[in-house]
Amino acid sequence: MSPIRSLARPLIAGMYVVDGASALKDPAGRVEAVRAAGLSEPEKLVRANAATMLLGGLALGTGRLPRLSALALAGTMVPTTYVGHAFWSEGDPAAKAQQRQQFLKNLSMLGGLLLAAADTGGRESIPHAAARVSRRAQKKAAKAAKKAEKRLHS
Repeated sequence: MSPIRSLARPLIAGMYVVDGASALKDPAGRVEAVRAAGLSEPEKLVRANAATMLLGGLALGTGRLPRLSALALAGTMVPTTYVGHAFWSEGDPAAKAQQRQQFLKNLSMLGGLLLAAADTGGRESIPHAAARVSRRAQKKAAKAAKKAEKRLHS
């Protein structure tokens, strides 16, 4: 693994491990925010989100299934950001500015997770490999067709 990946993954993951553990330990504030958003069974949603953050963060930070864990963490960011940092519903300008900053920070984290989910670790991606194999097969088929045509005309 490259030194950048070795450093970047735990740096991204740290926030999720700490936040997930915190939400599991004391979900009350988050439960109220989910309830205020009108979602049913807010405590279950908060605990499931927190567990995903904790486990996904640990997996990403240790390099276990990094693409899958980054994708799972990205999935937690959408509801967390929407429910937790709804700056558009704030009336107080200072609170609105703070929530907007947190909203944008979460979008930045989401971008990092999407990059981590797409990172193949230097290996060829499946779509790229499939295209390469397909091109090679097309060339072989064209050569074989050309040989067959020559044999027919000779």
